[in-house]
Amino acid sequence: MLIVANWKAYVESVSKAKALVVSAKKLGIKKGVEIIIAPPAPYLGLLVQKRSTIAFASQDISDSTGGASTGEITAALLHDLGVSYTIIGHSERRAMGEQDARISSKVQRALAQGLIPIVCIGEHERDSEATYLQFLRAQVSSIFSPLELQERRRVILAYEPLWAIGKSAAESITPHDLHEMVLYIRKVVSDFLPGAAADKIPVLYGGSVEPANIRLLASGSQVDGFLVGHASVEVATFSALVKAIS
Repeated sequence: MLIVANWKAYVESVSKAKALVVSAKKLGIKKGVEIIIAPPAPYLGLLVQKRSTIAFASQDISDSTGGASTGEITAALLHDLGVSYTIIGHSERRAMGEQDARISSKVQRALAQGLIPIVCIGEHERDSEATYLQFLRAQVSSIFSPLELQERRRVILAYEPLWAIGKSAAESITPHDLHEMVLYIRKVVSDFLPGAAADKIPVLYGGSVEPANIRLLASGSQVDGFLVGHASVEVATFSALVKAIS
C-alpha cells in the first residue's frame, strides 16, 4: 500500500518538517506500507536522504529544460537531489489554470529524468448522464497518449474527485463507488497498455482521507494507496492513518 503525504504549504518550520520525517521513517518499516513524503520545495534539499525507509516527491515540477527559467524547479534538479517522485496535475494546480497539455509536458519531462510521476485526475462533480466518465477518460488519454510503452508502465495515477475534497469521512466517497472508479480507470488505461500491464499501474485515491475511513476504503476498493493532504502534517494523525492499514 502506497501512502503519499502531500504537505502542501501546511508545514512552515524546519523543526516540524524534521519531526514529521523522523516519525515517517519509523512508520516506513511497517510491512505492506510504502511512504512517500512531498514537502514544500525549499525543504527538499534539507530532508531528502537517498538511503531511507521513505522516499521523497516534489509537489510540482517545471516543464522547463533549465537555463533562463527564473523560479522554475526542473526535473534534472530534483533527480540530482535524490527525489524519486513528483506530483503532477494536482487539483489545486489545475484550479490555477494548469491544462492537460502542460500536465502532459511535465509528465514527459519527469520521465526523461528518471522521476516517477504521480499524476492527479478527477472530476469536478457527478451528473446523472455520467458525462464525468468521459471527462476522466480525456484526462487519462492526455497523459498516456504521448508516451512510449515503457514510459507508460512507470506512471502512477491518483484519483482525486474534487467534489469529495474537504468533506468528512462520512460524506466522502464510498468503497463501492471508489471500486467502480478504480475499475473504470484501469479500463481506460488498458487502451494504452497490453494485457495485464494496465492492472499493474498503481491507482491511488485522494479526497478526504482520514484515519476514520482509510481502512474501509482500502479494503473494499482495490485501490493501491492514498494521496493524503492535511491529515499527513500532524504526527499523531498520520501515524494513526498509516497504522490503520499496515
